[in-house]
Amino acid sequence: MLLLYILFAVYILAINFYAFRLLKTQREDWEDGKAFAKTDGKLILSAFMGGAIAIYASMFFMRFRLSNLLLMVLMPLVAVLNVYCFYLAYRGIFYLF
Repeated sequence: MLLLYILFAVYILAINFYAFRLLKTQREDWEDGKAFAKTDGKLILSAFMGGAIAIYASMFFMRFRLSNLLLMVLMPLVAVLNVYCFYLAYRGIFYLF
């Protein structure tokens, strides 16, 4: 049972790290003047997979994409949904065994 806790914690950390790096890479491409394609799809997908908190926090930390209304409204809602799902997953591990 401890292994399930560890695997789930590693998953949460990995997806949040990936979401942070994705937004940071977008910002670096925008600063360098490269062909910056706004890939909201990747951000939204990683948010629904569990990285909404990292995206929302890094948006404010880096002051990047704050004018995007879709991300500013969707990320807090998905973050609340992520926290609730994480809570259910941790609580539900006890019911498996």
